[in-house]
Amino acid sequence: MRIHRALARAGIASRRKAEELVAAGRVSINGEVARTGQSVDPAKDVIAVDGRRVGQVSQTRRWYVLNKPAGVLTTKSDPEGRKTVFDYVPPDPGLTYVGRLDYMTEGVLLLTTDGDAAHKLTHPSTGVERNYVATVRGPVKVAAAEIRAGIELEDGFVQPEFVEVTPSETPRAFDLALTIREGRTREVRRLCEAVGLEVLRLVRTSFGPVHLGALASGASRTLSAKERDLILALTHSGND
Repeated sequence: MRIHRALARAGIASRRKAEELVAAGRVSINGEVARTGQSVDPAKDVIAVDGRRVGQVSQTRRWYVLNKPAGVLTTKSDPEGRKTVFDYVPPDPGLTYVGRLDYMTEGVLLLTTDGDAAHKLTHPSTGVERNYVATVRGPVKVAAAEIRAGIELEDGFVQPEFVEVTPSETPRAFDLALTIREGRTREVRRLCEAVGLEVLRLVRTSFGPVHLGALASGASRTLSAKERDLILALTHSGND
């Protein structure tokens, strides 16, 4: 594998940061300064950063699903000390998230040690189906009709594949279920704002074949073999 991937798998840094380490001449392979894009065999080669040997690089690609709580950041760390999604999953070297959920959005978030697959799953060409339920207040029936017809946002036209309104357990509110295939920043919230809806709560209930099910808020689990196979099949269905 390429040296930056090996460093990411070992939990040293993200792939981009690992590339910067290599470019800065801080990485060595078998005592020689590593070159950008150089291939390495983690089972045989001695990799070091700033002269310190890197621990064993895992060859097993692991996958988890987290039911992300509200008020948690999708990031590696926070300078303000707020909780991140990595506080809720095993301390697995090289683990990265698949796309993001914003601070107050809850629900399905995939994490994996397979950085290439994570990148492909979030690429627009892959078109992974994402299901959300937004608890909203406002003119929901009119708004839902507008959303079904499609909304022009500042970064492009959005038309969900599925839109449904049902009564909510929250007083004077409705649950708006949406299915989208884009992964734009705050897409569902921006859709709702564009049609005059106040979002009280937003939950992603599924990402591709992985569903929230009975997973408790803040809990995580490994993907089943079937889920993992279906997820990996999606990475071969689109173009980079």
